[in-house]
Amino acid sequence: MKRLHLRIYGLVQGVNFRTSARHKAHELGLAGWVKNMPDGAVETVAEGEEENLEEYKKWCQKGPSAAVVDKVQENWEEPTGEFKGFGIK
Repeated sequence: MKRLHLRIYGLVQGVNFRTSARHKAHELGLAGWVKNMPDGAVETVAEGEEENLEEYKKWCQKGPSAAVVDKVQENWEEPTGEFKGFGIK
């Protein structure tokens, strides 16, 4: 188990990014959350198997079809096991 913290920049709000990210996380069996940030970015924290987190990261680097991702900051952390499912904040 690993924990991945991402901050995604670009045209990522108002393009169904959070809902699509939650769907992708569910598909990959990840737990965590995704939320819009005041600066226009999207932030997400996910826990799960490393290979599933890598696939989630790749998805976040593109996002849904209407998104334009400019940059993704990533930080790998120790998992806490605090999440039950994957939610939108």
